[in-house]
Amino acid sequence: MTVDASGLESARHLLERSGTAERVAAILRQYITDGVFAPGERLSEPVISSALGVSRNTLRESFQLLAHERLAVHELNRGVFVRELTAEDIEDLYVVRRATECGALRRAAELSTVDLSPVEEALHDGRAAAEAEDWPSVGTASIHFHQALADLAGSERLSATMRQVLAETRLFFVLNENTREFYEPFLDCHEKILRDLRRGRFDAAEAALDRYLRTAEARLLELSAPAPETGNTTPAE
Repeated sequence: MTVDASGLESARHLLERSGTAERVAAILRQYITDGVFAPGERLSEPVISSALGVSRNTLRESFQLLAHERLAVHELNRGVFVRELTAEDIEDLYVVRRATECGALRRAAELSTVDLSPVEEALHDGRAAAEAEDWPSVGTASIHFHQALADLAGSERLSATMRQVLAETRLFFVLNENTREFYEPFLDCHEKILRDLRRGRFDAAEAALDRYLRTAEARLLELSAPAPETGNTTPAE
């Protein structure tokens, strides 16, 4: 299965100032984060280089960056593919997410002011998508919500770490759950976290965020578990 890169042409303007591999990688990373490019899909060199108007060499450099970030894998004689995660990946990702996101809220508590508007916007987008029963978009809004939380720390390095981690997290989301049952409870958790932040209760917001992340991890690990075998099997003779 090869990715649909038709929408990439609209991102060409992002390369006007810089056609570097880093910028190309940032665009592809965002497409992975938003679930446009799904795990297991092949990242076609000719299709993507044509859509973005960049050279094959530049694109290959960007693929190397994505591979370093564990978002893509190169398979000999087959090409480059969006990576698929294991249960062990999920556990490790959530270790990093708890450290990064909760740490961001502790840092935000030390600042004189924080801008909550991106957090509010992400929650609003999630609620609107839920009302429309557009659950993939609810997932995208959730990713944006957690990025906005990390951004409250005012650290570009922390924000960059979060962008990579959330892109990896989304690799699992897009293959497993795009349903009301999965996302709706998390919207309520987002609401509580934002309510505490508005009141300046950063400790309470951090505690709610920690519970949220542990619940999400448990749910994803449950989904990643192999399905039990059904039916009767005949032992080999």
